[in-house]
Amino acid sequence: MKRINALSIAGTDPSGGAGIQADLKTFSALGAYGASVITALVAQNTRGVQSVYRIEADFVAAQLTSVLSDVRIDSVKIGMLAESDIVEVVAAELKSAAVPWVVLDTVMLAKSGDPLLSPQAVATLRERLLPQVSLITPNLPEAAALLQCAMARSEQEMRQQGRALLQLGCQAVLIKGGHLSAAESPDWLFTHELEQRFTSPRVPTKNTHGTGCTLSAALAALRPRHHSWVATVQEAKAWLQGALEQADTLEVGHGIGPVHHFHRWW
Repeated sequence: MKRINALSIAGTDPSGGAGIQADLKTFSALGAYGASVITALVAQNTRGVQSVYRIEADFVAAQLTSVLSDVRIDSVKIGMLAESDIVEVVAAELKSAAVPWVVLDTVMLAKSGDPLLSPQAVATLRERLLPQVSLITPNLPEAAALLQCAMARSEQEMRQQGRALLQLGCQAVLIKGGHLSAAESPDWLFTHELEQRFTSPRVPTKNTHGTGCTLSAALAALRPRHHSWVATVQEAKAWLQGALEQADTLEVGHGIGPVHHFHRWW
């Protein structure tokens, strides 16, 4: 089996449930070697974000150059980018590197509601980065922000927005329907060839910290081993479902706790 080298470009989470820390755990749990480039140092825990220390764009570029000049990178997961100049740097570096698979988690808000992307950076993300990524994974508020419209309130509206996002230039869209009020949580995959619905039963847990980071990292870790996004999404969602089902067995924090990345082993 081919060894997969996956790169996470994201901010930190010292409590370990989201960001770079969650991505590296996910890569390891799914058999990929994880590398990382840090875009911001975030003081956060299961209760929320207390402070963000943004890394200078030049140093983000230096990290990217260092890794990409030495390590074969098979896939990239992009998370928190914070500011427009960091988005610009990441877009430029990845364009020259020609990584086969790039998954963009359009991180805008923490689970606590704290902002993680400046309003100015949303436009830069839409115009500079989206057209060169393989897949974006927005939830409903993020999809609305990218499209500058109201949040979808039904699965029909969600599908319309998924199609509209695809027209922004990315190769594929996985729009996540967790914000809909339904017994199941529907996700829709859109490519230029197909539309595919995926559903998962809602897990009765409050411990969902880092779910978006974890899913996008799983997609990046698994895509080089599959022939399609459909097969990749199916495996990633099945693994994440187990991580959610076992989240309550962890004892991390007093707020919204993390999912259990290593649920298959302990």
